[in-house]
Amino acid sequence: MAKAHRFSLADYAHLIREFMRRGYEAVDFLRATPENRHLLLRHDVDMCLGRAERLAEMEAELGVQSSYFVLVNTEMYNIASRAGRTSLRRLLDLGHDVGLHFDGAHIAENDLESLTREVDRECNVVEMQTGRPVRVVTFHRPAPWLMGHATSLSGRIHAYQPRYFERMGYCSDSSGAFRYHYPLDHPAILEGRALQLLTHPIWWVADRDDSAFAKLDRFRRERDGDIGRELAAHCRPYAEGLS
Repeated sequence: MAKAHRFSLADYAHLIREFMRRGYEAVDFLRATPENRHLLLRHDVDMCLGRAERLAEMEAELGVQSSYFVLVNTEMYNIASRAGRTSLRRLLDLGHDVGLHFDGAHIAENDLESLTREVDRECNVVEMQTGRPVRVVTFHRPAPWLMGHATSLSGRIHAYQPRYFERMGYCSDSSGAFRYHYPLDHPAILEGRALQLLTHPIWWVADRDDSAFAKLDRFRRERDGDIGRELAAHCRPYAEGLS
């Protein structure tokens, strides 16, 4: 059973400071080399751009650069909305990178042609909103055949290439828990090698003692409130019904 660890902004700051104390440097995917004390800070934004902004602001205060990967194919947020574009601009203004978090569940196994075509299309969508090239792609709930897939996609790095997924250490907080190694206890860290640390802002921008369910349910209730305010602002029958 995985050891329980608390997740909050304060806990994240402590984790990053401890990496720095151990001589690690936060670098992006293009600079990271497996044999050095390089820390790849990767954030897959599954739920909420607002939480990503808050995490990005803390990282800027700590003086570290990271990479945020956003979904195009999602019902959770819209990067083309006014709020979405504002969030992306904030991430970039803070010095972070923005890439594509690709949900390829609909791609058949080993269909590289379809995969490359769809990745390229979604990267173009992200690039239209940021005005910058997408250099790196991550996969949302990656299929086994993509783990360790060696080739780039339409000239773009992906986070599960052997350089980043096998030759470096890899650690993830998927489902709100570190299920294999706490980052600082990872064998790569004990050996002084690079680590790709995947985190999701939804778990960290929250009360530290909340369960994963409580964090998700709070997010759902916040979205309910957002939708209500939008309805009231733009739809008179709804606003009148509230009065």
